[in-house]
Amino acid sequence: MMVREQNPFEFFQYGAEHFPGAIADGLADLRAALAHLPSERAGVRICGIKALRPFLASDGAIGSIAANVLGSKCRAVRAIFFDKTVETNWSLAWHQDRTICVKQRINVNGFGPWTTKSGMQHVAPPFDLLTRMVTLRAHLDDVPATNAPLMIAPGSHTEGRVPVDAIEQVVSRCGKRVCIANAGDAWLYATPILHASETASRPAHRRVLQIDFAAEELPSGLEWLGV
Repeated sequence: MMVREQNPFEFFQYGAEHFPGAIADGLADLRAALAHLPSERAGVRICGIKALRPFLASDGAIGSIAANVLGSKCRAVRAIFFDKTVETNWSLAWHQDRTICVKQRINVNGFGPWTTKSGMQHVAPPFDLLTRMVTLRAHLDDVPATNAPLMIAPGSHTEGRVPVDAIEQVVSRCGKRVCIANAGDAWLYATPILHASETASRPAHRRVLQIDFAAEELPSGLEWLGV
């Protein structure tokens, strides 16, 4: 059953929540901090942009939303910038995010396989670590239903690691939520939640800064790369 778009969402019940206008006051500064990034790629993994740090701190416009769930010790551990346009109007099938980004490869039991993305080391951690993380999406543009909003399956973050051949069944049981947004809004969701995105029927700029947050250290010498 499709969840109605106008129904309010509560993070602790459904695994996602909409924060209208959460970054509106700093929207111009956020756009300026990301203006140099290329728009011809589906997603740009970013690190080391100092102008983002005030937003991502636990008392910042974005970080404070994560801190309400994870506590004041949480920090941004990975960021990806998406910019869908007429030229880069891709779709994304239903899936769970299952990797984290670390400073260097250290072989640790339970962590693997390893991949390198944009020169950064990524690894699949034990799944229970992902359940203690949250993800924020900060919207730099309006995202109506025609401009490829994120879709989530409410409550699917409680299903554990969902096998690929079971994803369709879980989505059918949980239903779908269309995460429409205005420029300046933020969406918070549990990192393991099933999510997807279709191609835009009326494509326009759809710039989104997506940030993963965690509040714990990694074991055995592994370190978060950070943002």
